[in-house]
Amino acid sequence: MSMLDWNAYRKQLATTIGEIAKSSPDLVKGYRQLVSAHTAEGALDPKTRELVALAVAVTVRCDGCITTHVDLARKRGATEAEITDALGVAVMVNAGAALIYSTRALDALHALPPAEAPAPKP
Repeated sequence: MSMLDWNAYRKQLATTIGEIAKSSPDLVKGYRQLVSAHTAEGALDPKTRELVALAVAVTVRCDGCITTHVDLARKRGATEAEITDALGVAVMVNAGAALIYSTRALDALHALPPAEAPAPKP
């Protein structure tokens, strides 16, 4: 069972982004320029770029990005195994980020003045 109708969601995003483009054309035009720069030839082939984009989409928790980049990755020849491997990279990076930010939490704790000892229980 799917959590979301991803195909309908992707279509709805296109419709709503069209509405945004009507009221803020320069915003959407700027975004499309970024996308065009992303799809230009470079050191990474298009399939690899989409797999990276998918891992990033999971990391930033963007459902619209996820459905778009899953679709584009498949269209560029990515297999389910390759997509799953990219998702594993996202899990690894997120776990690493949680570990790194845990050190920041401990650093914040250590920056506090020493805690007073609790009063003894009667």
